[in-house]
Amino acid sequence: MLILEDVHVRYGSIAALRGVSLNVQPGEIVGLIGVNGAGKSTTLMTIAGVLHPSHGKILFEGGSIVGSQPEDIVRKGIALVPEERRIFAGLTVEENLRLGASIRSDRAEVERDLESVWDRFPVLSDRLDQMAGTLSGGEQQQLAIARGLMSRPKLLMLDEPSLGLAPILVDEIFKLVVQLHETGVTILLVEQNVERALEIADRAYLLNTGLVEYAGPALELRERVDFASAYLGESD
Repeated sequence: MLILEDVHVRYGSIAALRGVSLNVQPGEIVGLIGVNGAGKSTTLMTIAGVLHPSHGKILFEGGSIVGSQPEDIVRKGIALVPEERRIFAGLTVEENLRLGASIRSDRAEVERDLESVWDRFPVLSDRLDQMAGTLSGGEQQQLAIARGLMSRPKLLMLDEPSLGLAPILVDEIFKLVVQLHETGVTILLVEQNVERALEIADRAYLLNTGLVEYAGPALELRERVDFASAYLGESD
């Protein structure tokens, strides 16, 4: 479904990605883990078209998406739920969700998908007219994920969905990710809660300073890597 080959990305003189190669197959949860600054979010933003690689290939369903605009990449079937949610605080819950479907022209199907959101995210159905900025952190994260789903993505990319949430809310978010996967959504997951991410992922990639240092089954990574080591530190 998604293939990155030898992708390099720079921030000015700084090499953020130095030859990242990875792939995501339909129906998988793939984890992308590493310390802060390892290149995880940069990888997702490059796939989403927010950043452009200086070298390398990015293929989605067999076609190159390098150089494509973010809205065109969404139309192809990739949605990014960014770090820190980035909802529109001054808009209502329903307005945020409708913005998630702004690339679509199938209005009747959009209405059906909204109904599906109410079933999947019941807490949001009670807050349709509430300003998104007044939601709790966990509710805002659910809104961000629901907004991403409104584009009907084939691949959903989640960037630190549990960041800043209380432990009980972290449990809810991970349950939600598993439920989405069970409905057939393919997921590329960046997550600072490494142990929890590896519990639900099929495969994982360990990034370190813009390079892939490990790629393989998530269970094997859990067994082989010392998470208290310099690889990941104690908090990431």
